[in-house]
Amino acid sequence: MSDGALAGVTVLDLATYLAAPVCATFFGELGADVIKVEQPGRGDDLRRLGRAADGSSYWWLVEARNKKSITCNLRDPAGQALIKRLVAGAHVVTENFRPGTLERWDLGWDALAAVRPSLVMVRISAFGQTGPYRTRPGFGRIAAAVGGLSYLSGYPDRPPVTPGTPTVPDYLAGVFAAMGALAALRHAERTGDGQVVDVGLYEPVLRVLDDAIAVHGATGYVRERLGSGTESAVPHDHYRARDARFVAVACTNDRMFARLCQAIGREELASDDRCRTTPARLAHRALVDDVVSAWIGARDATDVLAALDRAEVPCSLVYSVKDLFEDPHVAARENIVSVVSAVAGALSMPGVVPRLTRTPGRIDSAGPSRPGEHNEEIYGARLGIGRDELARLAERGVI
Repeated sequence: MSDGALAGVTVLDLATYLAAPVCATFFGELGADVIKVEQPGRGDDLRRLGRAADGSSYWWLVEARNKKSITCNLRDPAGQALIKRLVAGAHVVTENFRPGTLERWDLGWDALAAVRPSLVMVRISAFGQTGPYRTRPGFGRIAAAVGGLSYLSGYPDRPPVTPGTPTVPDYLAGVFAAMGALAALRHAERTGDGQVVDVGLYEPVLRVLDDAIAVHGATGYVRERLGSGTESAVPHDHYRARDARFVAVACTNDRMFARLCQAIGREELASDDRCRTTPARLAHRALVDDVVSAWIGARDATDVLAALDRAEVPCSLVYSVKDLFEDPHVAARENIVSVVSAVAGALSMPGVVPRLTRTPGRIDSAGPSRPGEHNEEIYGARLGIGRDELARLAERGVI
């Protein structure tokens, strides 16, 4: 992608599983050259996670897209030497090992910055590089729990649930880390000085709790679970239609509520003191939700959506993944694309986000089908290592 927004940027992805690799994936979609470093033989653990096609995880094929795979034993001094040679020509390194791991392998920040002072090193770990929990392990489910999101997810009379999927925190961390890496790259361009982008997996979760932290800090109030409703507005929930489909409604101000009242034939509620303002509706949540639930429950979802759309009340079906494939807007925006994979054929996957008008991102390839697929290209073309030497390194388990 010589015309991509990040053309000329090289990313060395040392990470495994999801959060930091996703950060590298975003760079690759926008034109960066991303080199994925995998364990010799086994490859990345994401290759074996979830459902698979011909032995390759669909997840891997999606999230390793646009990457070139090399193998390298990071525990071996010879492997460490190879990584340092690659770092000399890289702009960004991504990793998500427990803090201290890369230092034990002589691949920590100090060692790599000595090779390339302008390097940007993205370090995503469960709890960040500092603090009393820094060495604790963790995955997305733990991050959602520690970040405060799981506590808010579910119904008040039931245990907390994982919001969406357990990997939402991984993707959030990848987004925040990519933003940090871009800022650090801009700084390196101006000054020549690299730096570490340090993200704890739980931290982006904590960051997106809207006003829960500010409210607790000011008042001591602890937000509790509300099911599919929301604390700041009503009606703002998922409502079951007559055909058993669920409709999402989001009335966030008095004007929207007045339009909804007109759409459902209950204009008098807009001037009722119990419903006229947002604070009043919150105080009488059950009354408002019962009225909306009864109206929606007596109609099929398509009729509900048509009436609310005419009234310009924000609404939608609660989509399954099947619905996403059938939606004309999703198709028009190319939110789902097809990419040819050597092991899965034409493979559907999410499109590139965000959309850039002058230098749009693109997907040139699915994840590499085998670990080390690009060893000869990367080690040979970039480092000048011949085939005989590569063969010897492979025999020794270095690559």
